[in-house]
Formats: sequence, structure tokens, C-alpha cells
Amino acid sequence: MKYNLDKLKKVDLRDVWPHEALDFTKWLSEEPNLAILSSAVGIELELIETESAVGLFNVDIYAQEVGTGRKVIIENQLEDTNHDHLGKVITYAAGKGADVVIWVVVRARDEHRQAIEWLNQHTDSDFGFFLVEIELWSIGVSLPAPRFNVVEQPNEWTKAIKLSEGLSETERVKLSYWTKYREVAQATPEFLKAFNPQKPSKDHWTTLRCGTSAYHIALLIDTQHGRIGIEFYAPDDKEIGHKAIDNTGLFEERLGLAATPFDAKKASGLRFYKDGCKIKNNETAWPRFISEQLEWALAMKQVIGELGL
Repeated sequence: MKYNLDKLKKVDLRDVWPHEALDFTKWLSEEPNLAILSSAVGIELELIETESAVGLFNVDIYAQEVGTGRKVIIENQLEDTNHDHLGKVITYAAGKGADVVIWVVVRARDEHRQAIEWLNQHTDSDFGFFLVEIELWSIGVSLPAPRFNVVEQPNEWTKAIKLSEGLSETERVKLSYWTKYREVAQATPEFLKAFNPQKPSKDHWTTLRCGTSAYHIALLIDTQHGRIGIEFYAPDDKEIGHKAIDNTGLFEERLGLAATPFDAKKASGLRFYKDGCKIKNNETAWPRFISEQLEWALAMKQVIGELGL
């Protein structure tokens, strides 16, 4: 039997981006391309400016995390890592008061991978370094496509443990649950195409952005009553919230859950819960709970699209 297959071919980055600043940085700063990097690192990035001044120097891309406002610097290097750029990323992070550093390179040398790993181990839970390799690949005569490979990143579990110090038992359970959620989410390609999971928190919810500030989806846990849930939340726009409420039946049909509409002074929307999902002292069941929540989120986003919200 003959199969119609072709071979992947690696493309030299300089063939596409001859100049690091004028070509690659300009390309990466564009919204669709920044979204590719966002998906790779698990942080939804929003451009603030390019060539942003830090004293007498400029950081390639100055950005922020959507939803949290955490400041992010992105330093590009279309060559192997070197000591000069390692010093630059630390200097730029300090100068901008950044919470996240993303260092994009062609190849990460072992000594610099170890340096980034060490920095992640010795910084607090609000700060993180990413070391990312960029590649270009084509198939046959196709146009080349970029691929970002994260080679070093913050250890979210370790960071979560540090953050858990001083929290109540219930807060620690929530933090652990959302840490597991992010792990499961990042291993679910279909979900990552639609959403960027937020970093773990001690809250009973985690937010999923839908490309607008008018509304969002939130995954929920209720440790007291042993249940998991999801909601469509419009913080200020009553027209959108009421349209969702008017279509309660469609949401219920797609999610297979009963809805509880809410219409407060400002916020409005729909909330759904599934009972019989014990959270505390039941960690082995968490991946199953989380997988179900991811399916709900994808189904809810599809309904939102059909309604034109």
C-alpha cells in the first residue's frame, strides 16, 4: 500500500528573517504571531510596545499578561544563547519591573539552560523565566511554519507549594486543584487551541478569556458542597448577559447540565454545577473532573459563537 506522505524540512531562520530587530521582532510583535508564543508558554500575551527603552538600551518586546496585567519582557536572539543576552534579560526585567521573562533563541546552550533553571528555582511564585527555541519547518514546497519549543520554564508545582505557605487548608486545596488543572489543560491540544489556562490561584474559580472584555468563561469548584462547575459571566454588559439567559435551554442541552441564571446589579450570566464531585482528599479523581470541565468550556465557547455573543 502506498501512502501520500512527505518529509519535514527545517528552514534557516535567516532565510525568512534576515534582520533580528527589523524582521523577526516586528513579525513576533504582531498579534497572530504573539498568540503562537502565548500558546507555547501558557500565558496570554498582549503587546505594549517594541524596542522599549531601559536606560540606554531597548528590550525587544514589552508586553503584559491579559487579565492580570503582569508585565512581560521578550528578548529575541536569532543565534545560540550567550552570556551577553543572559545579562540583558536580567537587566531588562529589573528595569521594567517585569514578572515574566521570555528569552527566544535558536539554540539554548546547556550552561544557559542551567542558569534559567536555577533562576526559576530561586525566585518567588510571582516571577518566572522562560527559555524558548524557535524553529521553522516546511513540508515539500509548502511555506515554512514557526514552532516554539519551551526548553525551560517555571516549575508551577514548586511555585504553588511556595505560594501555599500561610494559606488555609481550603485555600491550599484550591491552589493544588488549579495546579493540576493547568497540567491537564496543557496536555490537551484541542483545549489549548481555544484557551490559554491561567496560572494556579487559591480562588474557587479560574478564568478563560474569549477574546473580549465584555464576557468570559470561568471554571468553578465548590469544596464545601463537593461539586464542580462552569459559568458564562458578563461583568457589565446586560445585553450580552440577558441574551445568554434567554438561550438557557441551548446551553443546558450542549453541556448536559442544569443552569442557574444570575442577574446582579452589574454582572449577569449563567452558572452550572455538577454534584457528587468531592474535591478534598480525593486528588485521584481531579484529572477526571478537570477533563470534564475542559469539555464543558469547549462546548460553551461553541454555543457562544453560534449566538454571536
